[in-house]
Amino acid sequence: MRPLVAAAAGALFGGGLLVSGMTDTARVRGFLALLGPGPWDPTLAFVMGGAILPMLFAWRVTPRRAPVLAQSWPERVTGLDGPLIAGSVLFGIGWGLVGLCPGPALASLLWGGPKVAGFAAAMVLGMVALPRLRALRAA
Repeated sequence: MRPLVAAAAGALFGGGLLVSGMTDTARVRGFLALLGPGPWDPTLAFVMGGAILPMLFAWRVTPRRAPVLAQSWPERVTGLDGPLIAGSVLFGIGWGLVGLCPGPALASLLWGGPKVAGFAAAMVLGMVALPRLRALRAA
């Protein structure tokens, strides 16, 4: 049941990205270029607000409820550390350079052409390589 719910949630998320135009890299770069040469495009802020508001309500309600498809809620992680800050910087650089983050990259894989495929391949390579690099560093 859990994989079906995850697939449905992923399809809903991807559909939202497509309908809102967030797979259009020019739109995302228009938002990120706050001081850029062209007019600022605030549409991404509306999409973020559309995601944050329902989750704000959901997370306010969930501490009193038990998960339906898991034994417990994931451990809550708080605080800033070096890996979080470094990863955020790398994420922001990649997002700003290409105009894609992981969700829109996956949602536009079929028609995005070689640039999107290359971005997605590099993203997956990084995701696979990082745990191995951390294990090597710890050894």
